Amino acid sequence: MSADLFGSFAESTCAALVMSSTSLIGTGSGCHFRISNLMYPLLMIAFGIFICILVSTLSTHCTVVKTIPSVETTLKIQLLVSTLLLLLGILGASWLTYPSNFELRVKDHTFSGITPWIPYLCSIAGLVSGMIIAAFTEYVTSHTYGPVRELANSCKAGPASNVTMGLALGYMSTLIPVIFIAATAFLANKLLGYYGVALAALGMLANLPLSLAIDGYGPISDNAGGIAEMAEMGPEVR
Repeated sequence: MSADLFGSFAESTCAALVMSSTSLIGTGSGCHFRISNLMYPLLMIAFGIFICILVSTLSTHCTVVKTIPSVETTLKIQLLVSTLLLLLGILGASWLTYPSNFELRVKDHTFSGITPWIPYLCSIAGLVSGMIIAAFTEYVTSHTYGPVRELANSCKAGPASNVTMGLALGYMSTLIPVIFIAATAFLANKLLGYYGVALAALGMLANLPLSLAIDGYGPISDNAGGIAEMAEMGPEVR
């Protein structure tokens, strides 16, 4: 595709976006369309994959897993470190892709005077919210902490206490996720509309490779071990 043809294609595409849904343009006169302005979500996820691969070396070279109890600690450290590194990685992605000053047009509303800090704030709001939600989920589902221990002790009093406590714990477990997801969506929508909400969702999934690794350890490995234990198989099976 020649430069002239690409320029006319970009101009028509940008104009269509302005008329129909969303566009990212410079604040000067005319429609200044750049492919790099659309690359931020892809670059953010690419940085997330690279950082997760880098952080995964913690379990192989730094905090080597030698005992079963150390598995959980190592996975938590990886998730925390990846979140901290992504705070810098996402910032780099925003400054590499967005102009220093631009507008976002969403139908009848225009967000003007936007700097790369604004999409960055939307993304890290989702990233930090996801980290907090994951930590709270660990609190209400792990036997290490009080809620699950209280639920286990309630089983001694009979099935009625078990059902009541379990239902109460289930209701409580939704409190923090609902609050943080709603707050994140409100903040992102206030800053960049639905585009900001999409960026917040991507930020929440930026360290998905490590999150999937943790989910694979819990629902798959640990549950399989629990089935082996309930089937009264030997410890070597577990």
